[in-house]
Amino acid sequence: MATVEGKRREWLRIRWKSSVSDTKPPHKQTIQQSSLATQPLPRRHRPLLYTMAASLALRFPSLSSPAKSPQHPFVRNGTSPPRILRSRFCSMNGVKCNLDEPYKLVNGRPSVPILDEKSLPNFLHSKRLENSINRSDTRIKLFSGTANPALAQEIAWYMGLELGKVNIKRFADGEIYVQLQESVRGSYVYIVQPTCPPANENLMELLVMIDACRRASAKNITATQGRESIAAKLVANLITEAGADRVLACDLHSGQSMGYFDIPVDHVYCQPVVLDYLASKSFASNDLVVVSPDVGGVARARAFAKKLSDAPLAIVDKRRQGHNVAEVMNLIGDVRGKVAVMVDDMIDTAGTIAKGAVLLHEEGAREVYACCTHAVFSPPAIEKLSSGLFQEVIVTNTIPASEKNNFPQLTVLSTANLLGETIWRIHDDSSVSSIFQ
Repeated sequence: MATVEGKRREWLRIRWKSSVSDTKPPHKQTIQQSSLATQPLPRRHRPLLYTMAASLALRFPSLSSPAKSPQHPFVRNGTSPPRILRSRFCSMNGVKCNLDEPYKLVNGRPSVPILDEKSLPNFLHSKRLENSINRSDTRIKLFSGTANPALAQEIAWYMGLELGKVNIKRFADGEIYVQLQESVRGSYVYIVQPTCPPANENLMELLVMIDACRRASAKNITATQGRESIAAKLVANLITEAGADRVLACDLHSGQSMGYFDIPVDHVYCQPVVLDYLASKSFASNDLVVVSPDVGGVARARAFAKKLSDAPLAIVDKRRQGHNVAEVMNLIGDVRGKVAVMVDDMIDTAGTIAKGAVLLHEEGAREVYACCTHAVFSPPAIEKLSSGLFQEVIVTNTIPASEKNNFPQLTVLSTANLLGETIWRIHDDSSVSSIFQ
């Protein structure tokens, strides 16, 4: 029995060596083949040979590609490798990657370049979105309330969409009625409804629209708000309970208000729109000074000044004696002979910014510009802003500008492109903060 087992082992050793020796030139073949090597391999021993071949193929991957190795030990005399080897190893090379540049070796290993949001240049973001998003995607729906339909229409134009069809009306007793006139089932719905005056009416309309979309089986609902409500926590709870999945807000009066929401909040700053407009005026960098109308707006004014050629900063110190009543006390900074740009998030009655402008002129400012995002313009704001204190009052259209609030110094800038790009990035799960970098 031992003799038979020994002969079998010798036969397998010689058979294996003979198969490997065929890959060498004839003059280097030194293995003596016995008569057993020329005999056919018994069927019961073939799995052992295949296992040995598999081990060799795993250790030397180059041997698994017969096209690159004409003298492959398993392809002799024009015969194909065993079927078990073809199905098991040839499939390992089934995926082919076309790289524009060869691999770069790091510590002896290939390093594949990976592109992410941080490594992409800013000017490529819009192009990337155009290639990755079908802008005629029927899953995204844009609806407008009655608060600012003009802004919603401009956003739709930028995004290449049509505004969703919705019927909004008031009953005789003032109750709000909302009826969606198209299907939103499984869609990503964006509702443009700023909480501008009348704030209570517009807020309630927003809640009813959110509820209508939720009951119509919308997959995701994003509420777009122009400004922060007074009772921020209460409004956050109302919007969440109504069924909103996300909130897109512009220049909140207090950034901490985002913490009131239990749903994601995307906070968009409208500074780039105003900065682009001021850059078109070609002010000399050493002539500009950015002014905060109160101490609470210093962080906002500092960020604005940094992007405006790193202009110097001045602060108006005021003491408020009551709501909508402000008293200017002192000016921190130098504005003499310079162009002062006052920056705030909103202008309500214009009491704070008007008294600040008076102080700036007294301190020797050559020109005074007022910039804000939300133009609330409650009386007597128009009288104060058009009295000649300001060279120009620059606002955005987050709140619609009525005909009665128009005056010669007023300039209204559109935020439609900024909001439209933000909506696309939210829909694409892309970075929103990179817009402001």
